[in-house]
Amino acid sequence: MHAPPRTPLEDRVTGSLVGAAVGDALGGPVEGYSPEQITDRHGGHVHGIVGPWHGDAWRTARPVAPYHKGDGHVTDDTLMTHALVRVYTAVRDHLDAYAIADHLVPDLMTTPRWIPELEAEALPLHRIFLAEKWLVARLHHGHVDPREAGTGNIVNCGAAMYMAPVGLVNAGHPEAAYAEALDVAGAHQSSYGREAAGVFAAAVAAACAPGATPRSVVDTCLRLAKDGTRAAIEAVAEAAGAHRTFETALRPLRAAVAPFDTVGPDYRAPSLGARRPSRLHAVEELPVALGMVLVGDGDYRATVLGSVNYGRDCDSIATMSGAIAGALGGAAAVPPDWAKRVAEASRLDLHAPARALTAVAEEVFAADRARRRAHERAFTALTDGPA
Repeated sequence: MHAPPRTPLEDRVTGSLVGAAVGDALGGPVEGYSPEQITDRHGGHVHGIVGPWHGDAWRTARPVAPYHKGDGHVTDDTLMTHALVRVYTAVRDHLDAYAIADHLVPDLMTTPRWIPELEAEALPLHRIFLAEKWLVARLHHGHVDPREAGTGNIVNCGAAMYMAPVGLVNAGHPEAAYAEALDVAGAHQSSYGREAAGVFAAAVAAACAPGATPRSVVDTCLRLAKDGTRAAIEAVAEAAGAHRTFETALRPLRAAVAPFDTVGPDYRAPSLGARRPSRLHAVEELPVALGMVLVGDGDYRATVLGSVNYGRDCDSIATMSGAIAGALGGAAAVPPDWAKRVAEASRLDLHAPARALTAVAEEVFAADRARRRAHERAFTALTDGPA
């Protein structure tokens, strides 16, 4: 048994981080497939933790081998999220692109950890996708300026998927979360991939605000988002407004985001224009995650199951929507049987990162307040009376 959260902040942080991990684990086994393929495979919609798509043949089945996706195993989304939490616990202040170079990259390269999908201890570098391996190639081997290292990487949700900690450290201040995530993500992504990272962090920060609702979170995202990302969120949010269950929303949400998505209809065979910088396009995952938060009215179970059954990159969609719904509802929002099974299957303490990040967030807020007071004194001296 885990001790109950001691403050509303810890409750929101716990709900968000545990919610993200559970969503990731639920989405993993059906990632890359269409809603129709999912219902055919499982005899209907997925309503909880399921096993690997190919059953016991997961070790050799293509295209997912050698990963054991399913049975409550988290994927790279959670591995990267927890790695970013460790960066915060090392720095104990706001992060920037240099923190990624100085702390995140060495963590990925040098410290073996249990990788649930590999069922073995390994360096996280051996599990993460090519878009994340880019960090090591550019920052460690290439010695690129961290602020510019994301330029040239494929544009996808690789940076956005692990930005929840940025929103939680800036809980209740989405503008600060947006700005910090853009700085952090500059080491990893450019264009609309970097923009998605900023907007997702802002969504999590907005979800932590007292009295927050799904609509207030989406409105905050629309206020801060730029270019194609804003347009995609607006289109998906409008489509979501006509639905109260995810079953009816799956096709309409896909149709709404399709004009902005560069991957194309076949997720496993992206179009030639996929993942290139653009001011007109958006990653698919964030708008759909926000749409599912609206369709589920913030209810964790409904929101995450909608994200999972959407298919395509549904582990990342469910990671994002789970983080937002968890922040809205707190720790109690995440079904405890799901959380327990994911923690046991993945051999992870899902609550420890939340306790650590809550402590960092409190320290950062105290430092911010001291910095603000110093600025106020300086500015008052500059404006109070004649020179």
